[in-house]
This record gives sequence, C-alpha cells and structure tokens, in this order.
Amino acid sequence: MLPSVSIVVPVYNVEKYLRQCLDSIINQSLTNIEIICVNDGSTDNSLAILQEYADKDSRVRIIDKLNSGYGHSMNVGIQQCVGEYIGIVESDDFAEPDMFESLYKVAVENDLDIARCHFFTFMQKDSSIKKIDSYQMKSHVLINPQNDSSPFLQWPSVWANLYKRSFIQKNNLKFLETPGASYQDTAFSFKVYACATRMMLIDTPLIYYRIHDQSSIKSKDKVFCICDEFNEIITFCKNKRLYEKLKFLICHLQYKSYKWNYNRLEMPYRYQFLLHMSKEIRENKQIYCKKNPFFSFKDIKKILVIRFLPLLYKYRCKL
Repeated sequence: MLPSVSIVVPVYNVEKYLRQCLDSIINQSLTNIEIICVNDGSTDNSLAILQEYADKDSRVRIIDKLNSGYGHSMNVGIQQCVGEYIGIVESDDFAEPDMFESLYKVAVENDLDIARCHFFTFMQKDSSIKKIDSYQMKSHVLINPQNDSSPFLQWPSVWANLYKRSFIQKNNLKFLETPGASYQDTAFSFKVYACATRMMLIDTPLIYYRIHDQSSIKSKDKVFCICDEFNEIITFCKNKRLYEKLKFLICHLQYKSYKWNYNRLEMPYRYQFLLHMSKEIRENKQIYCKKNPFFSFKDIKKILVIRFLPLLYKYRCKL
C-alpha cells in the first residue's frame, strides 16, 4: 500500500535539533507515511542521526548527497515521494502529533490541492511560543486562489501546507535551485497558489517554526537572493500567461519582501539593496503606484521616497 503522506525533511548541519524533529514525525498519529530525509552534505553528526532512525523505522529513507543547497534538496526529495500527498518538515522544526492526520483528512474529504494549518513560532533563546494565524484566509472554507488572493498574503511557510502529489507533478512545480541562496520558499509558495484551485485552511496551529538566529545578513552572497525569487515568480507567471492578472499582487509582495530583506541587512549592503529597490521601482512605476489596490497610502509615500530620494534612507535603520 502506498503511503498516504510523504514527508520531506531537508537536512543540513542540524544535529542539535534533528532528534526532536524526527521524533515528532515518527510519532505522528497518521502512521501510513514515508519520511524522506535529504542530507545536503552535512559535516556534523546529522547523517549518523538519520541512519540511527532509519535503522529503527523502515518508513525513514535517507538520500545522502553533496551540498547543493535547500532548493535542490527539496526538489530531490519531492521527486522521490510516492505518497498521495506531500508534507514538509524542516529539520530544525517539529510538528504536533496529529498534524498530518488532520491535514490529510481535510485534504481527502475536500479533494484539495493544498491543505494548510496555522503554526507556532518557537524562540530558541527562551523557548517562548507564539501562535501565528493565517488571518487573511477564512478557515474551513473552500478557497480558489485563482479568484481569492488571501493565500498569497500569508507567510510563505511551505511547511504549513500539505500538497497533493499529482497537483505538484501536473504543474511541474519546483523550488529554485540557487546554491547557497536564501528565501527559496518564496517563489515555490507563490507558484503553488498560482496553480491551485482547491485549498482549505484548518483553524489549528500544528507545527513549530524554530527561530534560533535573528542576526543581520552579513554575507554579500545573500543580499540579492530575494530578488532571484521574484525574478522566478515573474518568469513563471509570464510563461503561464498569468502576469497581467497577478502583476499588482506580485508587486505588493515584492515590496513587502524587499522591505523585510532590507531591514535585515547590514551596511554597506543595506544601501546597495536600497539602490536596487529604487531602480526596480522606477522601471516598474506603472505598478508601483497608487492605482495598485494592494498598497496603502503609507506604502505609496515610502515608495515615492525610495524611487526619487533613496539617499534619505542611507542612514536610517528601518524602512
């Protein structure tokens, strides 16, 4: 019998958190699962821990490969899935025992492309927990993202969703494979919503997203990673002839994501990125404007300053 759910676990140097993650998966109330652990060239004891669990539980499969980045690991894992639905648990996160039973039940009952849940943030430094609601979406209501933009307005949080495998395959949905990049859930999340027609949110938080490093971005290699994700989104939408329909939404999400990225950067990268933002706004002024229904008046004021006077923000801390 094929698994009801395949769970992909991308792993890279997470020996400190990996056991808690795996324990939360193997102890799921839904037992007909496969657990595909993709070891991305870890240099710590992660692979040994994975092997320990695989020796004890036949549902655990290990894919061991050279380091090639999160996006490639996710695509390799998804390609190996044989379950009816696909879930994702990142190796420093952990799930409630009934997460996949709850999501699978609602997915099957409603023939969903995507089932989604709320989630918790778990602060590593003090073990504090905060519930994060997908508040823009209605719960227990069938949503078609083709005419309801609320799914796009959530955190990307690909690990809060359960995806029908045939839906992923039919639309050839993949993560962007940029080695060493960040934010690679951004484009994937957008693409699945752009293709889905049947989605539902259940009103329960079922997974814990661990936050253990909130340091600023200091690496020049990561400054423009978010731009790669939005280039992928735009290319995907143009290829699918969706861009004209979704351009204002994409612009809004891009602005929000760029602000978030800017605020995490250290100087001099912050100003370099701001200049890039200014250039993109000028080149796309027809959608970075007040006729965009997703922008508030406050957004438009900031956009105008970034467009014409980015120097004003050079020594400011926040956008």
